[in-house]
Amino acid sequence: MRIGIDVGGTFTDLVVAQNNRDIEQFKTHSTPKDPSIGVLKGLTDIANAHKITLNELLTKVELIVHGTTVATNTLIERKGANVGIITTEGFRDLLEIREGLKEDRYNLRMPSVEPLVPRYLRLGIEERIKYDGSVHTPLNIKNLKKNLKKLKSDGVNSLAVCFLFSFMNSNHELQAAEEIKKIFPDTFISLSHEVLPQIKEFDRISTTAVNGYVGPALGKYLSSFQKRIVEHGDESKVLIIQSNGGAAPIEDSIKFAVRSILSGPAGGAQGAANVAYEINEKNIIALDMGGTSTDISIIEDGKPHIANEKFEAGWKIAVPMIDIHTLGAGGGSIARVDISGVLRVGPESTGAEPGPACYGLGGKNPTVTDAALILGLLNKNFFLGGRVTLNDNLAEQAIKNKIADPLGLTITEAANGIMRVVTNSIAEGIRLASIRKGLDPRNFSMVAFGGAAGILANQVAREVGIQKILIPYTAPVLSAFGMLTSNIQYDFSQSYPFGLEILDLNEIRSQLQAMEKKGRDRLQENGVPNEKIIVEFKADMRYLDQIYEVTIPIPDLNLNDLELREKWAQNFHTRFEELYSYRQSEQEIRLVTLRATILAPLPKISNAKNTQKSFCNSNFSQPPKRQVHMMGWGDVPIFQAAELSKKHNIAGPAVIESEFTTVVLGHNEILTKYSEEMLIIKLKDIKSIEKKPAKLKATDPVTLSVVENRLESIAIEMMDVMIRTSMSQILNSSRDFSTAILDNKCRLIAQGEGIPVHVSALPIAGEAILNTFQNDIHPGDMFTLNDPYNGGSHLPDITVIKPVFKDKKLLFLTVNRAHHSDVGGATHGGYNPSATEIYHEGLRIPPLRIHDKGKPRDDLLQMLSANVRLPENFLGDLNAQIGSVSTAERRIIELLDHYDENTLLMIIDGILSATEYKVRQFISEWPDGVYKGVSFLDDDGFDSKMIPIHAEVTIKDDTMKIDLSKSSPQVTGFINSVYANTRSVAHAAIMYLAPYDIAKNEGSMGPLSVIAPKGLIVNANPPAPVCMSTNHCGEEIIEAVFKALANAVPLAVNSGFSRRMRYAITRTDPRTGKYFIWHYFMGRGGGGASSGNDGWTCVGEVNVAGGIRAPSVEITEERFPLFVVSHELRPDSAGDGQWRGGLGAVCEIIYDGKNKGTMNTAGDGMIVPPFGLFGGSEGLPHRYSLVSNGTERVLKSKETEVTILPGDRIIALSSGGGGYGNPKKRDKNSLAWDKKNGYLS
Repeated sequence: MRIGIDVGGTFTDLVVAQNNRDIEQFKTHSTPKDPSIGVLKGLTDIANAHKITLNELLTKVELIVHGTTVATNTLIERKGANVGIITTEGFRDLLEIREGLKEDRYNLRMPSVEPLVPRYLRLGIEERIKYDGSVHTPLNIKNLKKNLKKLKSDGVNSLAVCFLFSFMNSNHELQAAEEIKKIFPDTFISLSHEVLPQIKEFDRISTTAVNGYVGPALGKYLSSFQKRIVEHGDESKVLIIQSNGGAAPIEDSIKFAVRSILSGPAGGAQGAANVAYEINEKNIIALDMGGTSTDISIIEDGKPHIANEKFEAGWKIAVPMIDIHTLGAGGGSIARVDISGVLRVGPESTGAEPGPACYGLGGKNPTVTDAALILGLLNKNFFLGGRVTLNDNLAEQAIKNKIADPLGLTITEAANGIMRVVTNSIAEGIRLASIRKGLDPRNFSMVAFGGAAGILANQVAREVGIQKILIPYTAPVLSAFGMLTSNIQYDFSQSYPFGLEILDLNEIRSQLQAMEKKGRDRLQENGVPNEKIIVEFKADMRYLDQIYEVTIPIPDLNLNDLELREKWAQNFHTRFEELYSYRQSEQEIRLVTLRATILAPLPKISNAKNTQKSFCNSNFSQPPKRQVHMMGWGDVPIFQAAELSKKHNIAGPAVIESEFTTVVLGHNEILTKYSEEMLIIKLKDIKSIEKKPAKLKATDPVTLSVVENRLESIAIEMMDVMIRTSMSQILNSSRDFSTAILDNKCRLIAQGEGIPVHVSALPIAGEAILNTFQNDIHPGDMFTLNDPYNGGSHLPDITVIKPVFKDKKLLFLTVNRAHHSDVGGATHGGYNPSATEIYHEGLRIPPLRIHDKGKPRDDLLQMLSANVRLPENFLGDLNAQIGSVSTAERRIIELLDHYDENTLLMIIDGILSATEYKVRQFISEWPDGVYKGVSFLDDDGFDSKMIPIHAEVTIKDDTMKIDLSKSSPQVTGFINSVYANTRSVAHAAIMYLAPYDIAKNEGSMGPLSVIAPKGLIVNANPPAPVCMSTNHCGEEIIEAVFKALANAVPLAVNSGFSRRMRYAITRTDPRTGKYFIWHYFMGRGGGGASSGNDGWTCVGEVNVAGGIRAPSVEITEERFPLFVVSHELRPDSAGDGQWRGGLGAVCEIIYDGKNKGTMNTAGDGMIVPPFGLFGGSEGLPHRYSLVSNGTERVLKSKETEVTILPGDRIIALSSGGGGYGNPKKRDKNSLAWDKKNGYLS
């Protein structure tokens, strides 16, 4: 007997497999507070079913494979260990800085993510390993012991050790572990080179901290579980499913607890792969829909896709895991009507308690389950095999009160709308999950499982274009079943960053063989014979200047060196092209991480229900019927799954019921019982469920939601292509770009998660193209521009636009705006503080056709690249933009296959109107009046000082006018702005004040007007330089608006953010002989506080608001001749207040070149600090300095041609955010916490 156990958010599923016996399924309610209660209840149910005691069952069972949510819940509920972190001196705050990213760019008032480990428990130790593994500074044992004793006195019960470059040289971490054991003999220890021996220090410290945080709790649970099992036999009978889909013994699962964070969903993907493979279906999309969420995974050639990183509860987990795309769409997902009258479903869920309204447990919110019940899809008397009776009256009441009445719909229409919206949400999830892998989901079959999947699988498949659905007998408990079909598996990784051409292949062979031996030894210790062991080698690789890797198989290591390199390169180019539609054969290929998977399959079991009885009874031809709504009400036959025979095909519409799931069959769909283990649905005449006459859609709130979701997913896909394929660090790491879709009126209809300052300027770029080329625009054309005076914002931001046609009619424009690392000009890096006119700033591109009817204009592209310092990167980034907009064009054409153009344009009008209604509504709630605010820039780099930006904001009824007429005249330096940029930052300011869930489309601009007369700094006349304008005066415009509205809407505004202050270094890297430009994106400043929330730490300036990632220290040192001395928080930098500002940073960098380099600076905020509000104090201003030959010089915010010598130090102290409210009102506990953690001295 073998038992698989999957603990889910709503139910705990158990599967029992025995030789020559039916697979048995059991379900019991989960007990989140103590999962073992639900597990033991399920095991007791099994024992009772077999008429034996629980003790007898545990003695009899030969193997239990357990997927547990203990680690996941410990992390999400913040109930983990009291962890101490030991790290390299100068880097104790990497965990808290979180690469400077904030999940929602526009929600400035969201609470910051609380560090897993507080600052007073994160201690730096004197030691340092360099990028090549050599020792720069030996480990200071005395310093280590002192800090360990401090952590001991602070009650630490788990230690995480993460030193820089420990993956290249682990000696310091191993020495530290020995000292830890002396002082903490029984403490849980996590070493980063063991948990994650890979480059990128945030990935490693976050993953290691999570391991240390959840390890003790998981250890306690598993040890207790193990003890219970040991009482009745051998503890080796228990394996724990891992996030990678494999299983591992309890001891390994405890040591590397982070690897089981996503164990439950991994079991489902593994089970789907197994049951499909049994009937020779190797390429499938697994759809696991439960009560709380839906998990989507892709299985190709019989194997689930693997991802190497994921965020969970705000923290990055960078271990191999089955690539699972999770959506907040399940049977318990809550339906609601937003303030603009659009129907939304999820991601909020009722959970197991109180559950959907129809459960009768006190739930009042309508859910997907309630809608399915109202539509007759569920049998109210046969839910969970008859153990639960559903109350349709309560479901009707919930839908009537919360959905039908507010939307003016009937209860049936409302229920049907809920099903359509959730169907579309899941379909878009499938599209994104597959397309990101370079795959067309229409070429796959679907395996549908989980308690709720059978109800929606056919509609989802039809929406995506999938023609075959597999529903295994074990579908309701496939995650538990999948655990019994997994492998005992060990994954190993080792970063080894070198170019493929210079790689020491013997060293590669040696490292991979060492990983293989380690895995074989562990498997053999668990009784696996050597001949059953399978070994797979893979590598994470990228083109030299990219930051994201592609994982590919490593060729046969027995090939000779020349053949091995050639085959390896070909594998990479081919896979890259499969994913992103192009390759860069001239670029150096870089190996980043080696990976080895060592596994042994568990003994096979079948999904079959082994019954010999043929259920062809006399009632099959005349099954009972009930009223079901499928494209209208009708009597629909109801079949029992247990009575189906292979002799019959069932044509839809029909409903097939079983103990734990319901399968719905629609029109033009045929269900066949393929075997005792599998039902198959084949869909004919694949058409979207959304194809309806246009007149039904113009004001349909359901369709508005569906199409809005589809358009947003296209814009997000554009963004994903850009991140993965761009060459420059400023794009692929720091993410300084935006994606959008415009209609043929150049209205913004959707955007990706881009830079807020870009987005409202993009319609003006579209208008520039249409005005320039008018009727001379054709299918296959593509355009670019960067001219600030003709559609652009500043020269580094190059915009690529691709028109979308249907039947030769221009309908849409897909847009990508990206900040290029260099655009020529008098100084490197795109910013020229010495410029007095735009001609000094770089390559100026008016609206220009770069593809002519599908054919690239190579001569123009070469001309453009010839005028910049890094032509290879320039063309690589431009190609990434081209790939991004081309991807969007394809997706929009697919969307036009679902809707005729008139219908789609009417829907878009409805989407924009709904958004405008929302914005007008919240403006109408603000007090009418005229409000004034003023902000100042330090200077323009020339003679102008303390330059004012005046904002006069008039609120009248549901409209708002922002008048900047009293701002400074245009100035000599590069801080002037053009109108497109000014309009965009003013719009961003209002979107920051709006409810965070309002769509950022053209509708949100409807109630807003922006006045900026010509000749002012906010709307300069050419040829004024404007290169810094997206930051300055852009940030100051937002500041002036915030100050103006502070007295009108005090709860909506933030205090001042740190301003942008950057520098760029150029020279030749002595290690490679190659010219480089490096942009400083580390040490970002703090965010401003708001009512109820402290400011975000190191989130950067307000115009990007956490949208730009700080680069990896390790990648920076590996790629550039720089040595980062420190990168941590700047105590006392934040403004005091009832809520204090976010802290700025301290970042010290040594120039490690052999010859003198050149640096320029560009920014503001050296004199004017981030402002406080309502008694809150200002943050500290920036202070940047250069220490050369022992002499420190404070840098100006706008300098060019600064000479730096080998060994020179650049010390950047960034601003903290402004405080909000009277500091005397600050909570005493918060103040004590600030002092304890050293935020305040």
